[in-house]
Amino acid sequence: MTARKTSSAIPDAGPDFEHLLAQDVVIEGGTGDAPTGAQALAPDHSPRAPLPSATELPRAGLVAGNDLQREVEQLLYLQAELLDRKLWQAWMDLFDERGIYWMPAAPEQTEWEGSPSIFAEDKLMMEIRKGRVSHPNAWSQAPMWETNHIVGNVAIESVDGGTVQVRSRFHMMELRRDAVRHFGGTYRHTLGRDAGGALRIVLQRVDLFNGQAPFDYVLQIWV
Repeated sequence: MTARKTSSAIPDAGPDFEHLLAQDVVIEGGTGDAPTGAQALAPDHSPRAPLPSATELPRAGLVAGNDLQREVEQLLYLQAELLDRKLWQAWMDLFDERGIYWMPAAPEQTEWEGSPSIFAEDKLMMEIRKGRVSHPNAWSQAPMWETNHIVGNVAIESVDGGTVQVRSRFHMMELRRDAVRHFGGTYRHTLGRDAGGALRIVLQRVDLFNGQAPFDYVLQIWV
């Protein structure tokens, strides 16, 4: 029996093989504004966001008095507890009468008037949402719907008279029947004091780091 000779030559793929090899794929970089890389194949693929500049780095929190730091932390922890226990009215009572809950659609947003937002609610709109989710026929709030919040990295950024600016990080796990969703991001609170001296939320900004992710259903309640 004669051994078959093994060839190291590239197998012939037909007359179009040379043409296929000569085609541009995505390896060669484009010039100007022409899309390259994955965006050349999928135009809706978002390009990588620019890295933050040194001016955008977060500032270290103030070395506030232990009493103020603890007071702010306890307010944020209480807020998380009230949301997880679905005590909507008690949660709303943490807000000042002029309080706003704002979840922008994009981190670069600086205002909610004239721009789309995920949430932009004053206390009247909060009352309307509370009534809807508390209704006996609110299917989205049926049994097997629970949340669990974790809040941390609480830093007081400034204190100006009775106004306190605070940033923190949060993670929320949501269970809805057999599905679990995770939300995380940054809280920014503007806090003021009421007539009795207690801290109240004047503005709560919620920046979701996964706000643009696809979800099976929209957010029904505050994060």
